[in-house]
Amino acid sequence: MIERCCRLARRLAEGLTRGPGVRVLNEVVLNQVLVRFEPPAGGDADTFTRAVIARVQKDGTAWLGGSRWRDQEVMRISVSNWSTTEADADQSVAAILDAASAERAALGASHERNKS
Repeated sequence: MIERCCRLARRLAEGLTRGPGVRVLNEVVLNQVLVRFEPPAGGDADTFTRAVIARVQKDGTAWLGGSRWRDQEVMRISVSNWSTTEADADQSVAAILDAASAERAALGASHERNKS
């Protein structure tokens, strides 16, 4: 079970790195993945990361939380359920990337409104 959870954590990390502005911060050797999200146009990455976490939690596809690592806000993903499958990991990646994309779009719309 432990080996499988570690493999699924690596799968999550690999999938997330395909997203724009997504950085996996740790070497995934166990079941933990630390992720940070960079906003467009060099905004506040701590705030943006927290907003992406909130969107994923609201969506409910996956449960994950926020943490602070090396003085940065991060998304902390722990793969620990014996019933988690590769399909679950892939759905989680899609939900996280969708949340980041939606937050980018919301941030862009907010910037446009502020210009007016």
